[in-house]
Amino acid sequence: MSSDKNIIEISNAGYVYRSNSDDRADVQALEDISLRIRQGEFLAVLGTNGSGKSTLAKLMNALILPSEGTVIVDGFDTRDENLLWNIRSTTGMVFQNPDNQIVGTVVEEDVAFGPENLGIPPEEIRTRVDDALDMIGMDEYKKHAPHQLSGGQKQRVAIAGILAMKPKCIVLDEATAMLDPIGRKEVMRILRRLNTEEGITIVHITHHMDEAGKADRVLVIDNGREMMQGTPREVFRDVKKIKSLGLDVPQVTELMYELNKFGFNFPTEVLTVEEAIKHLEDSFK
Repeated sequence: MSSDKNIIEISNAGYVYRSNSDDRADVQALEDISLRIRQGEFLAVLGTNGSGKSTLAKLMNALILPSEGTVIVDGFDTRDENLLWNIRSTTGMVFQNPDNQIVGTVVEEDVAFGPENLGIPPEEIRTRVDDALDMIGMDEYKKHAPHQLSGGQKQRVAIAGILAMKPKCIVLDEATAMLDPIGRKEVMRILRRLNTEEGITIVHITHHMDEAGKADRVLVIDNGREMMQGTPREVFRDVKKIKSLGLDVPQVTELMYELNKFGFNFPTEVLTVEEAIKHLEDSFK
């Protein structure tokens, strides 16, 4: 459950990728983005390729700094170089390909990497590693080599490495994009539990609409600008606008939308199979 406290505050932020070549123009990746993310919230971010999603994620972790505006993470201004460790300890990043994030030859060594770099005492690191692996259900794999794991298991190890740093927020940049449906379900189950049981804020950048449908709030960006924002029901019920932005809606929402073309009057804010069945049953009665 989210609180009234903002863990991330983005105000009129923009980001420009500067060109080092006379033949290429600068690229405005984000423009005038303002966003408040509450502690304990589960936010999904949607957008087509090149919309600015990954740039937004990097701003939240101070991997890049805004060209204009401000990004405040748990009260820390990302432009203050002296606060980078505070910011990155607060907001952990999980990337699309876990192989690019896993550095250890053994699972438990990889999970310990972040706390070691924070200067955590060895006995505390041992506790954090064990707790993190237990939290994501990978305790029995602590002595395994990461390359022996499935894609979903690798991504869970990457999440454990972030958890061991005790962040208040985890930002996932297309972290389920390379996983099969089973791996995606594994990771989403872990994220939902971390959010509801541990109170960790989740910012999930995804192109899977069913995953976004399980969030507390959805942000849609296009060409670096905010286009839509609201609960999943509020955002996805405007099917025409979503499609005009080059995106899809959850499958059951799509079903209701298509059936309405044949004279039905189903609500398009339906997000679950159970809801769809109920409306279909009521209609055919």
